[in-house]
Amino acid sequence: MEKHRIAIVGAGGLGREVLMLLHQINHVTPRWDIIGFYDDVPPAHPDICGYPYLGQVEELNTTESPLDVTIAIGNCQAKTDVADRLLNPMLRFPVLVHPSVLHTPEQKLCLGEGTIVCQNSVLTHNVTLGRHVLLNLACTIGHDAVIGDFCSLMPQVTISGCVQLGTGVYGGTNSTVLQNQKVGAFTTIGAGAVVTKDLPSYCTAVGVPARVIEQIA
Repeated sequence: MEKHRIAIVGAGGLGREVLMLLHQINHVTPRWDIIGFYDDVPPAHPDICGYPYLGQVEELNTTESPLDVTIAIGNCQAKTDVADRLLNPMLRFPVLVHPSVLHTPEQKLCLGEGTIVCQNSVLTHNVTLGRHVLLNLACTIGHDAVIGDFCSLMPQVTISGCVQLGTGVYGGTNSTVLQNQKVGAFTTIGAGAVVTKDLPSYCTAVGVPARVIEQIA
C-alpha cells in the first residue's frame, strides 16, 4: 500500500498523542508517512518525538502537492479557527480511527472529515460525528447521537442515546450526557459532570447534576 504524507497541526501534548495514534494505525496498516508538526507557537525544541517542527499553520496554505492534515487541538474554538484558515485545495483532512475501535457497515456510522477517534472508544449504532470531532481515549457514544462539528470529548466521556451536541461542545474527562439531552454550541461540560437536562449555547456547566456556572453570550 502506498503511504500518504500527513502533517499534524498542534505540537503540544495532544499532538504527540495523535502521533502515537498514527503509529498505532501504521502497525496494523502501513498507511501514513508522517512528515512533522505545524504550530503557530514554535515548540521549545524543534524535534518532537523524532519529527521536525515545520512552521506556522499559515505555511500549509503554500503546499503545492496533496497533503493530508490532522488537527490535534483540543480547544474547540481554536480548532475551528485553524480549520477556517486552511483553505489550500491541496490539503485533505482524513478520518483517523484507532484499530481497537469497531467501525462496520452494520453500525451505520457517519464520520466527518478530520475526525479523530482514539483507542478503546465505542460507537454503537447510527452515530453521526461532524467535521474535526475529537473522541479521546475510551469515549462511548450511544445510538442515534449527533456530535456537531469541532466538538472535543476528553477521555471516558459518555454520550447516551439520542443526544445532540451542537458545534464546538467540549466534554471534560469522565463527563456524561444522559439520553435525549441537547447541548448548545461552544458549551463546556466540566470534568465528571452529568448533564440531565438541556444546556444552552456558550455556557460552562459543572457538577452532578450539571448546572450552568457561566454564560458567555
